[in-house]
Amino acid sequence: MTRIVFMGTPDFSVGVLERLIEDGYSVVGVVTQPDRPVGRKRVLTPPPVKVTAEKHGIQVLQPEKIRLDEEVDKVLALEPDLIVTAAFGQILPKRLLEAPKYGCINVHASLLPELRGGAPIHYAIIQGKEKTGVTIMYMVEKLDAGDMLAKVEVPIEETDHTGSLHDKLSAAGAELTSKTIPALLNGEITPVKQNEEDATFASNIKREQELIDWTKTGEEIYNHVRGLHPWPVAYTLFKGKVIKVWWTEKVSSTKAGEPGEVLELLKDGILVKTGNQTAIKITELQPAGKKRMSAEQMLRGAHDFAPGMKLGE
Repeated sequence: MTRIVFMGTPDFSVGVLERLIEDGYSVVGVVTQPDRPVGRKRVLTPPPVKVTAEKHGIQVLQPEKIRLDEEVDKVLALEPDLIVTAAFGQILPKRLLEAPKYGCINVHASLLPELRGGAPIHYAIIQGKEKTGVTIMYMVEKLDAGDMLAKVEVPIEETDHTGSLHDKLSAAGAELTSKTIPALLNGEITPVKQNEEDATFASNIKREQELIDWTKTGEEIYNHVRGLHPWPVAYTLFKGKVIKVWWTEKVSSTKAGEPGEVLELLKDGILVKTGNQTAIKITELQPAGKKRMSAEQMLRGAHDFAPGMKLGE
């Protein structure tokens, strides 16, 4: 029986691991990131993949740096015929890439060579794409640049956000992995090289990227907010304080105003001027020091919002 070592960390990876187990492969070990402090209380929390592996009684390795020789030795001691990775978060060293009989393959949440990197789901929505997908490729010592083995497209709906698209892509990745591995083991796949000229990148989201730029079009701002929902969440400033913007709607508007200006307080939201004739209605937000709430809830209570005031300052 083919011996597989699986490498992954977040929720996206869990579906692939569970499918490998369901398909009857011998998953002899799981490699994932170390436990990390989570939340305001900094509670040490295991990655989702570790939780799944332990539930199935699979040995877990948690190297801080997989490139260290002693960590590579631990993986090779499991004698894998194939290494499967999905959102593991580290580039594998050459000695590990060359060891398994059938190589090392990666399940990546984009249609490569587009959106290489750690946040392809966020960027697919932020950039307003109508479709994305999953690519399975051979791993190399370069970020998401290996020869491609299989692809599947996934449409992006107008109301999708990073959370909903994440779940669709995780399921699509698990299904594609299930179909691809038997063909790979039987030598039925001809790898396809990526066109480097078409490569784009989706690096991890930085704090400054979460800030809403009200001079952009309403469509761009709408995509920005849903591309950061439900994590890490877009934000704006109001009277110097941070307000998280959880959800918005696009509204056609010819009302005059400066970008970021509050145009109107509606029953169910705050209408804000953007850089074009598509205004943004904030329907769900989180003022500094308060819980997440609907705009309707906030407007029913005490608040500082009024037409003519500006967001982003």
